[in-house]
Amino acid sequence: MSDIPRRTVQRTAKLASLPLGAAGRVAAGWGRRLAGQSAENVNADVTAKTAEQVFAVLGQLKGGAMKFGQALSVFEAAVPEEMAEPYREALTKLQSAAPPMTAKSVHRVLAEQLGSRWTTRFAEFDDEATAAASIGQVHRAVWHDGREVAVKIQYPGADEALLADLRQLRRFSKLFQMLVPGTEVKPLLAELEARMSEELDYRSEADNQRQFAAGFEGDDEVMIPRIIASAPKVVVSEWAAGTPFSQIIRDGTQEQRDRAGYALSLFHFSSPARTGLLHGDPHPGNYMLLPDGRLCVLDFGAVARLPDGLPVTLGLMVRLALEQRSGDLLDLLRRENFIQPGRELLAEDVLAYLAPFAEPLTSEIFHFNRPWLQKQAERVSDLQGNDFRIGRSLNLPPDYLITYRVTLGTTGILCQLGARVPAHEIVSAWQPGFADQP
Repeated sequence: MSDIPRRTVQRTAKLASLPLGAAGRVAAGWGRRLAGQSAENVNADVTAKTAEQVFAVLGQLKGGAMKFGQALSVFEAAVPEEMAEPYREALTKLQSAAPPMTAKSVHRVLAEQLGSRWTTRFAEFDDEATAAASIGQVHRAVWHDGREVAVKIQYPGADEALLADLRQLRRFSKLFQMLVPGTEVKPLLAELEARMSEELDYRSEADNQRQFAAGFEGDDEVMIPRIIASAPKVVVSEWAAGTPFSQIIRDGTQEQRDRAGYALSLFHFSSPARTGLLHGDPHPGNYMLLPDGRLCVLDFGAVARLPDGLPVTLGLMVRLALEQRSGDLLDLLRRENFIQPGRELLAEDVLAYLAPFAEPLTSEIFHFNRPWLQKQAERVSDLQGNDFRIGRSLNLPPDYLITYRVTLGTTGILCQLGARVPAHEIVSAWQPGFADQP
């Protein structure tokens, strides 16, 4: 495929095939169960085929469809284990792979963005992409001064497809809700729609990356590749090679998992204080562990601007939850509009809902893992449980949405890694409000 399929009717039909296909498989599954096949075997088969279709459609369309698939992929750790394997394999593919552009399309974009003599800027340029993702793909090259560089090139048609996909996917949110219990898919799509348009101008992404690189210059734990050149649809940065998080998740040693988890946690919590920005696209395809143990972070198209650092209110909420101060916690939530107007809640119920999420901060080292995240997802998505009712009464103010999404996504990756992390130490050092005594 040379670029993103552009025709709205074509894209809508492909996206509509997801719920239609799922419905058809469920109906066929009922028929097979009536014919005597076991429910377990039928459900496993339906799950596997749905996962295959999700990858095939979202990956083929690229654009906003694939961007949503990547965002969804970090939550597979919350899926019950009996359903997880098919989705894990399918969604993991969305983290770093997509049908690449042809060399002809690549050269056309480079000529449009860098000028007709673009080849003189490079001593070497590999026409075969090393990575292909939602709205662009990456090529390895050698800059004219001998530096190895990564050249990210935006797919033709990305600007037409990105937001249209996300708006269309909101119509099918119930299907994806089934894949990630305990996660609100509609707000995720709405927030992605608000942020992803920023990714279309690579000059803005380059500016973001420069700001991150300056904030982490010479850091012992995190490395951000420096920008070499940029244009609206092309960005050239330093080349970096390491072990992708997807590989560590699949078969890494515990030492690698712990190292990756520590560096990712530190990057997440320290970035706003050091750069005024929060990296807004957490998924394993954007992280590598370098040979020297540092975390290499990629893709800075979507960011949250937090000039004052992470919100103080979040630190205060966690502190009050840990100290079991239910009345003070309820007062804070009402004062900061985290409770929907007119809802009457018991302070003890709110504490019971929120306190388990603060569990990683109750010990010196916390072992993030899939069973823990699955337990939290099952707890808040149980329609018969009190936690479900409490969750429906809470409100997430718009200013906190991206911070919530990124923190949740980062937690999902830590659980995929199975990392043992000194979370309390990191949060105490970098989360405003947490070490204070409210």
